[in-house]
Amino acid sequence: MRLYRTIEKFGRSKHARAVRHAVKWLYPGLKVKRWFCMAIAGSVIAGISIAMVWRNGQPVWLVGALGVVLGVCAMLAGLVMTLQSVLDAMFPDQPQNVIDVVFRRRHLQKGLKVVVIGGGTGLSTLLQGLKSYTNNLTAIVTVADDGGSSGRLREEFGILPPGDIRNCLVALADAEPLVKRLFQHRFVEGEGLRGHNFGNLFITALTRITGDFEHAVEAASRVLAIRGRVIPSTSAKVRLVAKHDNGSLTMGESKISQAPRPIRKLWLEPGDSMPVAEALRAIYDADLVVMGPGSLFTSILPNLLVPGILEAVIHTSAMRVYVCNVMTQFRETHGFSASDHVR
Repeated sequence: MRLYRTIEKFGRSKHARAVRHAVKWLYPGLKVKRWFCMAIAGSVIAGISIAMVWRNGQPVWLVGALGVVLGVCAMLAGLVMTLQSVLDAMFPDQPQNVIDVVFRRRHLQKGLKVVVIGGGTGLSTLLQGLKSYTNNLTAIVTVADDGGSSGRLREEFGILPPGDIRNCLVALADAEPLVKRLFQHRFVEGEGLRGHNFGNLFITALTRITGDFEHAVEAASRVLAIRGRVIPSTSAKVRLVAKHDNGSLTMGESKISQAPRPIRKLWLEPGDSMPVAEALRAIYDADLVVMGPGSLFTSILPNLLVPGILEAVIHTSAMRVYVCNVMTQFRETHGFSASDHVR
């Protein structure tokens, strides 16, 4: 009885689970055993040959040296093919070379810590290019958008606008191309769905499930297997307000971009909105902070209007870069020179 209890207790232990998992590598059809056995055989041959090298006699020494070379080659080939077989099983539709995968992942993990601040299509386009150089990417995204699908979801469900965040998630995604297309799919029919984007609806549903917009973005990041992080500049439901040269006011990001008068002042309501702590930490820890490209008054500046964000950009030790648009934007920066954008 005592032996039975000992065996039963061992069967429930983590050591027994580890043994069961190890045994699964011996199951037929995995196409791993042959290469693993080749690696073991190579190590045995190399070990015996090393022992032969230590013996006296030139002929024995030559045979031992040859055995070491062949054994090491067989061992390395077996290990590489074992890893390659595992990769082929995990990514059947995307054949990858194990050396290329390991080198790329390690190289990207050691890349610069880059923070990109902005919104709209400019930010997502920049992220698509930067992810080829580093995995240490943080996108700080404006949440002042109140137009289109994002604006409707913001008003109906009381959440932060998901549109710009969705674009950044897709830009950083390592997921299947079909999944990316799914997240960018926009419904063109249906009384309630028309104009909505699937990715926006997905993030809205996750917000309801997790109870928090930031947690929803983290969950969506895992689904899309993104490289880096996407963080809203603030978790407060803010609205952008512009004052024009004639003293009139325009409220709302979508309306400001269409206002006919030049903008003289810009602020957020409420003015005491708090920045997301992770956004501040990312800016201070960064090696490079990039602002733009994108709409100057409605994509870039709304992030800097969040209390604490501008101070972090000023005091960070990172190199700061502003990417100016190649063209002016009608009704927003019409007639601006590059120096006007910077000023």
